[in-house]
Amino acid sequence: QVQLLESGGRAVQAGDSLRLSCAASGGTFSRLGLGWFRQANGKEREFVAAISRSGNDLDYADSVKGRFTISRDNDKKTVYLQMISLKPEDTAVYSCAARPTILSVPSTRDPGDYYHWGQGTQVTVSS
Repeated sequence: QVQLLESGGRAVQAGDSLRLSCAASGGTFSRLGLGWFRQANGKEREFVAAISRSGNDLDYADSVKGRFTISRDNDKKTVYLQMISLKPEDTAVYSCAARPTILSVPSTRDPGDYYHWGQGTQVTVSS
């Protein structure tokens, strides 16, 4: 069973940068496709970024493209979300998700494709 634990969320000012981490335990990390999602108060969960098992396929929501970068470190069993130029509308609980895949499968932004979820970490951006 894969367990995911996010960290790095905190309160920041607009324009600041922040890096979120999601450490995995259990399972074989290198066989996982990974994603970041967020949910703001009173809103639906939305896709943020995804990375394929191979690390070659990356996908971003239009709202974060150019500001957020997803990456993975298989040795550390960790997926990262580097965020720059943060905006108040980025305020949300950020959760990572994982799914076992074969090597050739691209990343996915569909939350229904993910089997494992972390509890989330709060990011608050004030203006």
